[in-house]
Amino acid sequence: AGQLAVKGPTGCRYLLADPRQADYVRNGWNITGDTYVRDTEGYFWYQARSDDMIISSGYNIAGPEVEQALLTHPDVAECGVVGAPDQTRGQIVKAYVVLREDVTAGDAKVKELQDFTKRLIAPYKYPRRIAFVDSLPRTPTGKLQRFRLREIATDNADS
Repeated sequence: AGQLAVKGPTGCRYLLADPRQADYVRNGWNITGDTYVRDTEGYFWYQARSDDMIISSGYNIAGPEVEQALLTHPDVAECGVVGAPDQTRGQIVKAYVVLREDVTAGDAKVKELQDFTKRLIAPYKYPRRIAFVDSLPRTPTGKLQRFRLREIATDNADS
């Protein structure tokens, strides 16, 4: 996985005029903040925003990929996935899950969701920690605020 950089005759002019955007331009290349992988045929595939990538034991894990897997479980209404600090792995995958009505949270449900995720995506990407929550932080337009989940995960690194 790597960051996407694009270059063109006019692509960075507006960025260079704004000092706050200087970090996004390197040698005329616009650093988009998106992470992609290239397959064996040379095609590029979007993974996630760079700040939504989780690096766990050297593996690059796209939080949205884990979210998509969890959302296919019939008991999951909503979820958000972020990296949580971990002394051994650097980060681990942590999922914040809103369960559907009449579904009971607990250790058995954590194991069920972990096993379910391992069957859908590479097993190393499963959420090692799952927190059941009543709601997820969202913007007024409904966009998930992963930065807030990252803050919570950092503040509660041991839970």
